[in-house]
Amino acid sequence: MTIVDLGLPKRLVEVTVDGATVSVPEGATILEACSAVGKDIPTLCYGDTLKPANACRVCMVEVEGSRTLVPSCSRKAEPGMVVHTDSERTRTSRKVVLELLGSATDLSTTPGVAEWMAETGANPERFGPPAPPSAERDDALPGEHEEVDGLTAATVAQPVKVDNALYVRDYGKCILCYKCVDACGDQWQNSFAISVAGRGFGARISTEFSTPLPDSACVYCGNCVEVCPTGALSFKAEHDKREAGTWDEERQTETTTVCTFCGVGCNLTLHVQDNEIVKVTSPHESSVTHGNLCIKGRFGWQHVQNT
Repeated sequence: MTIVDLGLPKRLVEVTVDGATVSVPEGATILEACSAVGKDIPTLCYGDTLKPANACRVCMVEVEGSRTLVPSCSRKAEPGMVVHTDSERTRTSRKVVLELLGSATDLSTTPGVAEWMAETGANPERFGPPAPPSAERDDALPGEHEEVDGLTAATVAQPVKVDNALYVRDYGKCILCYKCVDACGDQWQNSFAISVAGRGFGARISTEFSTPLPDSACVYCGNCVEVCPTGALSFKAEHDKREAGTWDEERQTETTTVCTFCGVGCNLTLHVQDNEIVKVTSPHESSVTHGNLCIKGRFGWQHVQNT
């Protein structure tokens, strides 16, 4: 039997968040209930256009009656649920998660992390100085692990991959949130050009047989770049400007327009700095694109400023 969604009003579910009672539609998540009462819950792997992967564990909250902390991005709100977002357990959990991520990953271009570190008192440096970058992560076999020296913190640092003219892969900033894999896979693009290779600390995002991106199944839609929360994937123009120290979001303007390459009507948001388009995104609330674009919409703007 096929169930047709007629868009009928949903039953409201009443929950309590930090002492405030709120009613949310049935099926809403705890994260949405927290947002409804003005509670800002940190998230990294959560994406409003993707199914929750529950990978980063930064958004954990305490629910009365639950033995463990629960991920607010995916746990559905239930009638009578009592949620605590700022208890000792949640603060400790968030602090440790941020310390572990910060000790192993370069979070310098991750929005909001510096504020979260300060709020929780997280200190990634307590695990020791970061180990030097390794150029051999892509060649590691499952089960192979280098013996720790006890003096440095193991990291995922590795050379930046610049193998095409459109976007850059800096996997030293990757927290394995799986959002790029989902966007490239069955949730959006269905190209399946990338996946997770390896296990444990050796896990990393990789193409098939670690081939260069131009030799993979990638169609350069850039939807993986759109959902990346840490800057591990970025436009080549953005990467070059950051390297040169000229990237300045405060000087950038955003203009939303309609792509002219075909008749679909995709919305484009042009990010312009010093009269130069530095990257193109798409509004996630657009009923046409939901934040996704093709290679033309995402990267086909260079002709505007080529001389």
